[in-house]
Amino acid sequence: MTDDAFWLEPPESLKGRFGAGADGLSATEIPARLRQFGPNRDQEAVEKGLLRLILRRALEPMSLLLVFAALVSGGTGDSASAGIILIILGASIALDLFQEGRAKRAADALRQSVAVKARVKRDGAFIDVPVETVVPGDVFEVDVGDIIPADAILLTSSSLTVDEAALTGEPYGVVKSPNPVTSREPSEATNAVFRGSVVITGTATALAVATGRATLFGKAARALNAAQTLSPFELDLHHLGYLIARAAAVLVLAVLAANIGFGRPLIESLMFSVALAVGLTPELLPMITTVTLSRGAMRMARKQVIVKRLSAIHDLGAMDVLCTDKTGTLTSAKIVLDKSLNAQGEEDPRIMTLAAIAAQLGGDKTTLDLALASAAPDAAHGWVERGRYPFDYQRRFGAVLAEGAKGQLLIVKGAPESVINVCVSIEGRPLDELMRKKILDRVHALASEGYRAIAVATRPWTDSIRDPTADDERDLVFEGLCTFADPLKESAPHALQRLKALGVRVVILSGDDPAVVGRLGALVGIDPRAVMTGQSIKDLSPEALAVQVRDVDLYARLSPDQKVLVVDALREAGKIVGFMGDGVNDAPGIKAADIGLSVDGATGVARAAADMILLESDLSVVAEGIEEGRQTFANILKYVRMGASSNFGNMLSMAVAAFFLPFLPMLATQILLNNLLYDFSEIGIPFDRVGPDVIAEPQRWSMSSLTRFALVMGPLSSCFDLLTFASLHLGFGLSIEAFRTGWFIESIATQVLVIFIIRSRRSIFKDYPHWILTLTTFSALSLALAIPLSPFSAVLSFAALPANVWITIAMIVVVYLFAAEAIKGFAMRQ
Repeated sequence: MTDDAFWLEPPESLKGRFGAGADGLSATEIPARLRQFGPNRDQEAVEKGLLRLILRRALEPMSLLLVFAALVSGGTGDSASAGIILIILGASIALDLFQEGRAKRAADALRQSVAVKARVKRDGAFIDVPVETVVPGDVFEVDVGDIIPADAILLTSSSLTVDEAALTGEPYGVVKSPNPVTSREPSEATNAVFRGSVVITGTATALAVATGRATLFGKAARALNAAQTLSPFELDLHHLGYLIARAAAVLVLAVLAANIGFGRPLIESLMFSVALAVGLTPELLPMITTVTLSRGAMRMARKQVIVKRLSAIHDLGAMDVLCTDKTGTLTSAKIVLDKSLNAQGEEDPRIMTLAAIAAQLGGDKTTLDLALASAAPDAAHGWVERGRYPFDYQRRFGAVLAEGAKGQLLIVKGAPESVINVCVSIEGRPLDELMRKKILDRVHALASEGYRAIAVATRPWTDSIRDPTADDERDLVFEGLCTFADPLKESAPHALQRLKALGVRVVILSGDDPAVVGRLGALVGIDPRAVMTGQSIKDLSPEALAVQVRDVDLYARLSPDQKVLVVDALREAGKIVGFMGDGVNDAPGIKAADIGLSVDGATGVARAAADMILLESDLSVVAEGIEEGRQTFANILKYVRMGASSNFGNMLSMAVAAFFLPFLPMLATQILLNNLLYDFSEIGIPFDRVGPDVIAEPQRWSMSSLTRFALVMGPLSSCFDLLTFASLHLGFGLSIEAFRTGWFIESIATQVLVIFIIRSRRSIFKDYPHWILTLTTFSALSLALAIPLSPFSAVLSFAALPANVWITIAMIVVVYLFAAEAIKGFAMRQ
């Protein structure tokens, strides 16, 4: 809230505090105030140099690991592999740089939506000045269509209605007047106006109290300029990088020490050790991740979702709590006539017709007038306006003198409490206090259900044709009520059920009345009994709020910063939180969440702050995006699991064999060739299918689960590797070159074929891979089988193998695959 709820302080007191005299401020004191309070604009994002951005990305653990792998490959003479690794890393960094600058664009969009000029009182006269030069203490005036230049207390007003939808997200215009208020909530400060809101009707003068970054509007911009924290996906990549780096370091040092201890040549031992480290490094992870996420982004575009940050696709799939405003997502964000009730509370289209005549002939064009005109577009046909009494914001009603086929009729419409007070009869009998109370009770009951009501009254006009006055509001007959609502979208209940089935909890964060939010919750299947308000949150400590957010799904009367508090509390509880909104008031929440969602029709700042933009403002589209995010993540996880199973197992086996064999089990060049073929086989992973069991629940990397998988599947692979070692060395007594050839064949076969086993928790016979993955896998395997038989085999130190050796290797591979199929359920257990 700005300046400690300044709207509670009397205007004369604020004038004295800010030194605003009858003539306004003096032009000579403006420079000093600009230095004290700053210009009336939002804080600009700090520009980051290109080199700084590249270094930030290049110094991440996974990037350093890939740079090390490239240096090792180049040092061992494999310049092609080194180049490929560096190209992959460079492309990954370029993609990240492409996403930079969103915060600056968001702040720019925010600034562009604010008025360029403001009319302020300086040295006794109102003049137009650049909005950036408005300072606290300035008295300014606004008219219809003007954008409020500062947070201010009203001094005077005439029929003032302000659209605060960009700040609050609520579609109704807000009536403003200088009358004092007692609430500390900005949404209830009817004697104040806030920067960025728009004047719908009337005029006003106001005293600027807060400008620039100190306004409610400015807080949204500051939130967008805040440092971007790592997303869940990026954090997981960091953890994975550290895990692999530690494993590689231990392996390299242990194998190098063992080989030197056995008296083997230092250079050969070093090359073998670092080749093992390269084998453990997931060189293709950036490429697999980028291609998979890019394909996901294209598929999501076909589902009406534009992805601005690729890693947000994973975060959407991992999301288990979705925070959303109600307007425009659960409701249509369009006020419509809901009921037309006569004096007895029964449906009667005549009441709607009378109200629509007054709306179409009168000069007021509020959202309620537009809803009436839309509900009964032909109501005024045959009627002519003979006079009008504009809506009086003190008396809270207006009147139209209309002439039709049956003569002249005065039609009064406005706030029920005010209209009833000037009525004397109802359906031909006097309107007594008991009937007045009954009608007002009906109005309050409708309000508790989320409806807004206006009352309609009439009397035949017998005077001369002229504009009605307040003295003409006599002998009125109470006709009935028209009620309005922002209707629930037909798709909303089904969409929430679908999200629930996907394991996503929906939390509604609204600035609206608790009764309205509670009713909406009941309509969409959320328990309406527990609605927490902004005032309640204000009274809670962070620890107490953390407890409350576990069970409360409905929040009302929230300010933008309170929405952020709820999001932060959910994240502190370990939840992956999404936030969907469309107004300036939602921008801080969008920024604070793990995944920010906005819609195509949202304010520019909300769209710029979001990670994804939905072309349809519908939660069903979010459900489609969640399914796509989970499918995308599942394919990335397949690559990681491949590295954590047979690839890790084979590298571990070679490290163990180095302690017992009198020679190196494979040359460094053969290890790098094995790694290249293995990487080639995985190119088809982004195209693979994903089972429904994976899509049904939130997906996120778990280092403990990956470690468990590696500790189960890696040693399983190593057992069969050691069986191969024993068969080749002790059973067949092969030469060193033949041993390395046999081990190369068995190693690549187990590494690439295991993808068909670990790609799904379901049986390999019930879940078939995509044909592209099948093609790349068997192409890599075919090439590996062909190399020892080619004329180039001697160059790579390979030798021909006897038929019985081929048969033995094939049997070991087949048994290994069946064993992996049998044990994968235990390894993949969450």
